[in-house]
Amino acid sequence: MTLSERIEVLGKLGDYIAADGDYLRAVMTRTEFNNKWFTQDFQRQALTAIAENFLTRDKLKTWTADYPIADGHTGRKVGLILAGNIPLVGFHDVLCVFAAGHRVQIKLSDKDKYLLPHLLDKLSEFNPAAAQYFEITEKLSGFDAVIATGSNNSARYFEAYFGKYPHIIRKNRTGVAVLTGKETEEELRALGHDIFRYFGLGCRNVSKIYVPQDYDFQMLAETLHEFNFLIHNTKYKNNYDYNIALYQLNKVPLINNGAVIMTENSALISRIATLHYEFYQDKKTLQKKLQSLKKELQLVVSNLEFSNLPVKKFGKAQSPGLHDYADGIDTMAFLTSDSLAGQQTPTTPTRRTNHTPPRR
Repeated sequence: MTLSERIEVLGKLGDYIAADGDYLRAVMTRTEFNNKWFTQDFQRQALTAIAENFLTRDKLKTWTADYPIADGHTGRKVGLILAGNIPLVGFHDVLCVFAAGHRVQIKLSDKDKYLLPHLLDKLSEFNPAAAQYFEITEKLSGFDAVIATGSNNSARYFEAYFGKYPHIIRKNRTGVAVLTGKETEEELRALGHDIFRYFGLGCRNVSKIYVPQDYDFQMLAETLHEFNFLIHNTKYKNNYDYNIALYQLNKVPLINNGAVIMTENSALISRIATLHYEFYQDKKTLQKKLQSLKKELQLVVSNLEFSNLPVKKFGKAQSPGLHDYADGIDTMAFLTSDSLAGQQTPTTPTRRTNHTPPRR
C-alpha cells in the first residue's frame, strides 16, 4: 500500500468509528463484560478521541509530511507489547507503525483484547491489502524492533529481553495539575475529566495537584463532587471504601467529597479513588521541582506555563493529538530512523524536520 492508500483506509476507519454502528457497540459490550473498568461510556470517549484527533485525513497528511516515509511496504516488522490500563491505549503505536509502512506484530493485553482486533479487521475490510500489515500473537518473534509499554518493574524485563534490538521501552508516568486558586468553576470541572476519565487509570490522568499555600478547597471539592456517579461502578466503589477505611484507621487528614478522597502527600501517583495534593510557595520553586520530576511526568495541566515541560489546558489531558508522543519520545522519528536498518537505537530519536519537538 502507498502512504496515500494507508491514510485513506485510516480515514475510513475514523468514519466507521464516528458512525457508532450496532456491531461496534456489540464489541464494546463484550469488552465491558470482560473488563468492568472499561465501561461503554469510557470506551466511546476513547474511540471518539481517536476518530477526531488521529483519524481525519487532513491531520494524517499533515502529520506524516513531517517524516521521511516511503510508499510501499518496508519489509520491517515491529513488535508491540500493549498495556491494558485504559481502552485502546496502544492504538497510537499501532497507527505509527502502519503509517511508517512497517508490519505490526501485536501482543495484546488480556484486559483489552476485543476492540483493537475489531478495528484492524475493519481496516482489512476497507482495503484487503491492509491485512498483511497486522498480526496478533501471544509471543513476539521475528521482529526487527520493539515498542513495549508497562510498569517500572516490567520495564527491567523488557530491557533484558529486547535490549539488543532497536526499541522504545516505556515505564510508569502520570499527570499532575498546578492550580492558582483563580480557576473558574468551568475549568475545575474540566480538571475533573482529567482526573476521573477512565477512573484515573491512564498515564495521562491527573493523580496529583499542586496548590498555593492559602488554597481554599471548597470550590474544588464541590465541583469534583459532580463526578460521584463513578461510585456506582463496583470496582471503583470497592477502592473508594478501602481507601477511606485505610486513611481513617491511620488517622490521615483527608477531604472527602463523595467522589474522591484528597490527601496531602508528596508522592506523584495516587491510588484509585484518591487524589494527592501538595502546597507550593511560588512558581519559580515549583518549576524547579517539576523539572526534577520530568522523567516521571507525562504532562502538566495548568493555565500557567512551565518551560521544558509538556503543559496542557484543563480538560485536555486525555485528548492527545498525533504529535503527542508518550514519554516525550517521538515514535515516528524512531520508526523512520536508521535504527531500523541495524544501527543502535538512539536514546531520544530526533525528527528529521526543522520543527520544534511537540509537547505531550
